[in-house]
Amino acid sequence: MSIASNGAERPDPAQGRSASGDRPAGTFEVLATCGDARTGRLWTAHGPVETPCFMPVGTYGAVKGLTPSDLEIVGAQVVLGNAYHLAHRPGFDLIARLGGLHAFMGWSRAILTDSGGYQVFSLRGFQKIDDDGVDYRTHFDGSAHRMTPQSVLEVQAALGSDICMILDHCPPGDADRSVVLDAMQRTTRWAEVAAALRDRILGRHQLCFGIVQGGTDLELRRQHLSQIAPLPFDGLALGGLSVGEPTALMHSTIATVVPWMPEQRPRYVMGIGTPHDLLVAIRSGVDMFDCVMPTRHARNGQLFTWGGRLNIRQARYREDPAPLDPGCRCEACSRVSRAYLRHLHAQNDPLFGRWATVHNLYFYGQWVAVLRNALRDGSFAPVEDRLSRVISEHYPRDPGADELLTLDGEAASDAVRPGILPAGESVVPVDGASDRPSSSPILRPSRFPKRLSDD
Repeated sequence: MSIASNGAERPDPAQGRSASGDRPAGTFEVLATCGDARTGRLWTAHGPVETPCFMPVGTYGAVKGLTPSDLEIVGAQVVLGNAYHLAHRPGFDLIARLGGLHAFMGWSRAILTDSGGYQVFSLRGFQKIDDDGVDYRTHFDGSAHRMTPQSVLEVQAALGSDICMILDHCPPGDADRSVVLDAMQRTTRWAEVAAALRDRILGRHQLCFGIVQGGTDLELRRQHLSQIAPLPFDGLALGGLSVGEPTALMHSTIATVVPWMPEQRPRYVMGIGTPHDLLVAIRSGVDMFDCVMPTRHARNGQLFTWGGRLNIRQARYREDPAPLDPGCRCEACSRVSRAYLRHLHAQNDPLFGRWATVHNLYFYGQWVAVLRNALRDGSFAPVEDRLSRVISEHYPRDPGADELLTLDGEAASDAVRPGILPAGESVVPVDGASDRPSSSPILRPSRFPKRLSDD
């Protein structure tokens, strides 16, 4: 029986959080392996996280259009927020006064916050980097601020994040080796500062992850890992991927570098998220990953199914009575047809965004849960092979970073590539992405694509 054709073999992504007892935050246990792939459990102050785990992105403290109950139904265990954005809007001090980010957004499970360093470094011409931090002007009002290894920990301490990311320097994907090396060395200095300050700044139950840079240069990646791994971080992340480099090169970097990372700590790859990316990452031993792809694509009418990616804007769905995916048990597939969803999208009804986002996250939750369950019951090899066939048969042209941005209408200069949108279809900007005048410096982050973990 094919996973792709029948929902019976697809698990409910909301199931599986059955760990009993309580462990100190930061406890990580590997439960099963198959080659480099592994499944485990990371304990946080807000409960256990079953790994591997996909984390939906809620940059400003909300996954757009979804309630906390929606997120629980699609199986979200961790929601990712952005400390840079939250620090400025509505302000980390306000969130702290209101009980922290969990209380502010009504979310009882784990939260990981990115430092926002990527967003600041992408403000080309509006930031100045030195060995101690970076001076910058915000992307929304131009006000001047400074970000340091200490300040990003202080912001995340106020937010009450379960997992806090340190400040790192992420170079563009096409940067010269000398630029990558400089960013790597700066990240090491900042990591050493963060490691020395974390116990004084962060709460006792807050975890702190280090970040390994080095681009796609395996020698630099190994060198940087040897510098970051000895520091007292609770987990390690690979940064600087999915920032414009070829997808095949990104995948080979993940497959090579991840097995070098310490086995006893969780491994996180930042900002990756096609179904193929996740399959490669899990096969390589990654425990956690995030991306805006399922949520941003949803708002643009791009739906993920076990039979391939579906563009609801196409005329063929105008009178289609079928659900998005006959084997899917999400709220959208259980209640309404493709024709109705196409109608909602054409009318710009907010209900479309909600149902489409629920569907895409449900698909992602199932995709990861199938692999996680297979690792735990000893059937990973045949299940991995079947999901590889889903990729080769139904996702032969998984969108890369630039293609994702084009679909969202938020890239400053990328043109639509053949095969990404159907002939005659136009790019539809969302969320006011095209409302700013073209002269705005906010839309000119030279050589940096919009962060795939920023939504």
